[in-house]
Amino acid sequence: MDKLIKTIATSGSFRAYILDSTETVRAAQDKHHTLSSSTVALGRTLIANQILAANQKGEAKVTVKVIGNSSFGHIISVADTAGHVKGYIQNPGVDIKKTETGEVLVGPFMGQGQFVSIIDYGTGRPYTSTTPLVSGEIGEDFAYYLTESEQTPSAVGLNVLLDDKDQVKVAGGFMLQVLPDAKEEDITRFEKRIQEMPAISTLLESDNHTQALIDALYGDDSYKILAEEVLSFACDCSKGRFRAALASLGKDELQAMKDEDHGAEITCQFCGKTYNFDEKDLEEIIDDQA
Repeated sequence: MDKLIKTIATSGSFRAYILDSTETVRAAQDKHHTLSSSTVALGRTLIANQILAANQKGEAKVTVKVIGNSSFGHIISVADTAGHVKGYIQNPGVDIKKTETGEVLVGPFMGQGQFVSIIDYGTGRPYTSTTPLVSGEIGEDFAYYLTESEQTPSAVGLNVLLDDKDQVKVAGGFMLQVLPDAKEEDITRFEKRIQEMPAISTLLESDNHTQALIDALYGDDSYKILAEEVLSFACDCSKGRFRAALASLGKDELQAMKDEDHGAEITCQFCGKTYNFDEKDLEEIIDDQA
């Protein structure tokens, strides 16, 4: 079971979110049949959105769009404050590794573009914020977004590690943020710790990677756990939702689907589930428009 652990330094200077998102990213890989680079890029985006959604109140929904102009295309994710996230990548078939190390490459295939967040509080007036991609590695782009758009200095680490068959082995990450009460000496100490901490991939390889992340972030500083929240890949698509989408089409277009195609098949981009509407279904939708 995936989880997000919310922590705060006893001094009140910093807070940190630590995530185990392994099952979430495994589900995404399974649903979208992604190859190595696409798996890691999509996984990092899902983890970033889990962090953003956990930072909201009420029943807000957060859409993250990582819009690149290279091989991946766009990566789209939607998360809510209950720990659910869904997402897809336009090109699931990018599979590039460094020959000498086998390291999965991501940044070069994101290209130039934008990191976009859309936060919907259910008021009918969603809040949109956009920052440029600074590296395409997604974790760095997310940290830049938090610092520039939300005016909160943040350190972020996100990664997805694959096994020798390119299946998700472990996925997770962290976000560390400075709080208003932080003293200059506290900031200096934590900055030094972040600079010297092991790579996120090394920490994720630990037997208990969530605790390894916490220990690396806080060191000798005391902290307390505020909450632990369950995370999962979950799509809220349904036949009823797609029926409503069909109902928004013109009567002539629906009639053509019925007469020429003898039905309609719609596949959800977020989870890959397919919904079929036969001639009777289409006739009912057409009748409802009369």
